[in-house]
Amino acid sequence: MNVELITRDDLERFKKDLLEEIRKFQAFPRKRGEEQRNWLKSFEVRKMLGISAGTLQNLRINGTLPFSKIGGLLYYRYEDILKLMDGTGE
Repeated sequence: MNVELITRDDLERFKKDLLEEIRKFQAFPRKRGEEQRNWLKSFEVRKMLGISAGTLQNLRINGTLPFSKIGGLLYYRYEDILKLMDGTGE
């Protein structure tokens, strides 16, 4: 049986690497003390999901991603986007 010892330095290095990886995937980094917004605009959703405007339109048309239209702007609930990403949409 092969045994490896993990030191405090190893854990600190792992923590640093893990946080860097998480930050890479954070679509819209928040400023310190700023809470996540509940509603996002279309361009923010496209960037977050890495999709085109046409794909986002298809998600709206087939009811996969609920939205609200105010004036000429479309808004999407952050919670609905997370559900879509997790595959737990209603």
